[in-house]
Amino acid sequence: MPETVETVFANVVKRNPGEPEFHQAVREVLESIGPALARQPEYAHACVIERICEPERQVIFRVPWEDDHGRVRVNRGFRVEFNSALGPFKGGLRFHPSVYLGIVKFLGFEQIFKNALTGLPIGGGKGGADFDPKGRSDREVMRFCQSFMTELYRHIGAQTDVPAGDIGVGGREIGYLFGQYKRITNRYESGVLTGKGLAYGGAQVRREATGYGAVFFAEEMLKQAGDSLDGKRVVVSGSGNVAIYAIEKVHQLGGTVVACSDSDGYVLDEKGIDLALLRELKEERRARLDDYVRHVPHAVAVSGRTVWEVPCDLALPCATQNEIGGAEAAALVAGGCVAVVEGANMPTTPEAVRILSRAGVRFAPGKAANAGGVAVSALEMQQNASRDSWTFAQSEQRLRETMRDIHARCWATAEEYGLPGDYVAGANINGFRRVAEAMLAHGLV
Repeated sequence: MPETVETVFANVVKRNPGEPEFHQAVREVLESIGPALARQPEYAHACVIERICEPERQVIFRVPWEDDHGRVRVNRGFRVEFNSALGPFKGGLRFHPSVYLGIVKFLGFEQIFKNALTGLPIGGGKGGADFDPKGRSDREVMRFCQSFMTELYRHIGAQTDVPAGDIGVGGREIGYLFGQYKRITNRYESGVLTGKGLAYGGAQVRREATGYGAVFFAEEMLKQAGDSLDGKRVVVSGSGNVAIYAIEKVHQLGGTVVACSDSDGYVLDEKGIDLALLRELKEERRARLDDYVRHVPHAVAVSGRTVWEVPCDLALPCATQNEIGGAEAAALVAGGCVAVVEGANMPTTPEAVRILSRAGVRFAPGKAANAGGVAVSALEMQQNASRDSWTFAQSEQRLRETMRDIHARCWATAEEYGLPGDYVAGANINGFRRVAEAMLAHGLV
């Protein structure tokens, strides 16, 4: 990084102690944007970098709720409204025990550039709570969501901040959150949350969008290299929403996903993951992945080890941050992997990215490859505003076009700055440049 940028980063670390994920996300962007700063010194003069690295607003609040045994529980809720230069804050809510301010800030910072890459008028934000919905009854989840929204409602709105789902926040949670928002405000403001059910303002393909979008990006990457997904052996981490729909789209486009994982380990099915069974286990029964082998005798369940040890052509990390470290990257290289496409947010460590790059493995960062979810969320906002509803085919086509455009922007920007094939630099510079121009136009706000 240039010396001036190193100084900015040092100040970010000093002002945000004990938040390594946020530091990592900031450094990854700052390491890429040197060429843009050299061409446009007005960015440095107006302290655009310092302003982008400081959230516009950070909200932390308590969330008291009662479990099914009458015991009062208290969790902590967050909403970080990071940057609204391009439009209302937009980003998901994550309910998971690991959530703390640093995680939310890392996710919100990434969301700024991800949203910018879509070309749509949305800013970046993120939120969540250290609540774990796993093992909780529907009524416990409902009570928690109602308490969470009782505080959050005053900070959000269709023209202000539009949350969506993330890890631990699916259709059930969005429904409870929306119901409480409507109850408190006495308004049917359907555009205040995205990821809603189709019965009350949701968009076709929203559930599938992040997984589908990552695969569409992978398809474009391979096409750029004169290749395709047809016949490719694919490994996916995770078995939640993103992973399930990534698997579905890979199979539709001619590849075969042979392994997926959860927090206990992974399942290897050389004939290809049975998607209907996986959906039943994860979406209906909320079971552990090792139940898969009870129904598919030829499959193998491996506990306590990483899915990245399975040889593959394409790797799709769709679980959580920093799941591919140096050892995992080396295993992917040894297993013949030609491309890694991030379906999750920052699942690959800087060391792992360097190892993959040195080995010639094509790498797509999450802020580009997993932007499909927020892109369709923005389309859901558009439909809500016009009281319209699109078909599945229309929505999927718009998603595919958006991912194609994001790929083209990343590729062209990397070429423009003399970094051909560097999707990380292309994504960071393009997203940064778009936000920076808007911030300059707005003055000192």
